[in-house]
Amino acid sequence: MFRKTLKKDPELFQNVSDGLRRLYRTKLFPLEDTYRFHDFHSPALEDADFDNKPMVLLVGQYSTGKTTFIRHLMEQDFPGMRIGPEPTTDSFIAVMHGEQEGVVPGNALVVDPKKPFRKLNAFGNAFLNRFMCAQMPNPVLESISIIDTPGILSGRSYDFAAVLEWFAERVDRIILLFDAHKLDISDEFSEVIRALKNHEDKMRVVLNKADQISTQQLMRVYGALMWSLGKIINTPEVVRVYIGSFWAQPLLVPDNRKLFEAEEQDLFLDIQSLPRNAALRKLNDLIKRARLAKVQAYIISSLKKEMPSPLKTNLFLSPIPVFSQPPSFQELLNGQDFSKFASLKPKLLESVEDMLANDIAHLMALVRQEEAAMPSQTVKGGAFEGTMTGPFGHGYGEGASEGIDELEWVVGRDKPTYDEIFYTLSPINGKVSGASAKKEMVKSKLPNSVLGKIWKLADVDHDGYLDDEEFALANHLIKVKLEGHELPQTLPDHLVPPSKRFLMRHEEV
Repeated sequence: MFRKTLKKDPELFQNVSDGLRRLYRTKLFPLEDTYRFHDFHSPALEDADFDNKPMVLLVGQYSTGKTTFIRHLMEQDFPGMRIGPEPTTDSFIAVMHGEQEGVVPGNALVVDPKKPFRKLNAFGNAFLNRFMCAQMPNPVLESISIIDTPGILSGRSYDFAAVLEWFAERVDRIILLFDAHKLDISDEFSEVIRALKNHEDKMRVVLNKADQISTQQLMRVYGALMWSLGKIINTPEVVRVYIGSFWAQPLLVPDNRKLFEAEEQDLFLDIQSLPRNAALRKLNDLIKRARLAKVQAYIISSLKKEMPSPLKTNLFLSPIPVFSQPPSFQELLNGQDFSKFASLKPKLLESVEDMLANDIAHLMALVRQEEAAMPSQTVKGGAFEGTMTGPFGHGYGEGASEGIDELEWVVGRDKPTYDEIFYTLSPINGKVSGASAKKEMVKSKLPNSVLGKIWKLADVDHDGYLDDEEFALANHLIKVKLEGHELPQTLPDHLVPPSKRFLMRHEEV
């Protein structure tokens, strides 16, 4: 038990990045360094780790479309890019923003203090010869960086899974790509996914090239993928799978076009949220790292204290059942002299506890303040622009947007049908009461919460009654909802009944 200490006031920070950096250096790093966290788990963090842009890591077997996916997002080739059905990308390529287009080799990259890759030097020349940074001026890369990886193959001269795990610990999103046309999860790929098991919260799955198969085949492939992932990723939650064809070519089988558009839009929104959530992700990763460092401290100090001297250098030459650490941890302990391990130092642990209890809470508030001050942080440019505005924006001309660019009131098409119902409700002075309208509207079987919103949208003049145009509008909105579309928060201009448009303009003035 630690002695009881007075609660300290949390430190004050200029911004989240500055706060994370200072907390790590002053409170967490001393604990990591004392109990050899960097030898057993992860290298020490550097300033670039706190300042770098959000990163997206693409992982998949060869010819699943990883490089094409990047090219689709940026709508531009990048230096070092090679695309083909055979294993073409044989290097890790960090695609990042730069004023001049060019390539920085791995050995030069790991000595650049402004890049977050210095600790990759530990993987040796075999890896560094297969690592590069492609820099180019592209609007997408102003907000995020993208890591392209080689296809999953056996027989590499460096620890491929360990390199991926290093990246996974530092990126904001991990996208696993699968080819719907030839779905196959090799043993090597399965091992790679298992190596990323501590980062399921960052993981998304893309079932690519889905336009090459029919709807029936796609259902079977999707089911097979989910079954296979369920055996590899041991989490109770189902990982999010995006289905589509992520390149700028015509769809081979266009039957599922609407599905692909909706899935692409969802994936784009997920990627676009990364800059806004980057500070929160770094904060979350620091908390996870601090907890793991505490566990490391207890294990190392316990080994020094409890193990008898004859066992202190060869305890883990054979596994001991009561010790439940992963085999890699046991292997690292082999041959270690436990007598040189540090004893438990309460002050170091108290400092980390104070960080988790007080400073982190202050940083959380600072995260929200920064988010509120910069609400427009998002990924722009490239493929993200094509689906934002104009007639090819997602959902344009559908649902509540139907008729947005037409001169005639879109509700007028079905108004004769709605009028027949309206006059059966015995309107008084050309209007029906809420009670009368309710009897007809509940026949849609929509919940009262939805019907209540429809009523508010349709009662344009807010008099508690519906005239024939407002009643037609209510039925149109019911139809929109029944067809699976979302209701608008406010009534769009093109849905305002013709007789009410002057009233709406007067209210705006």
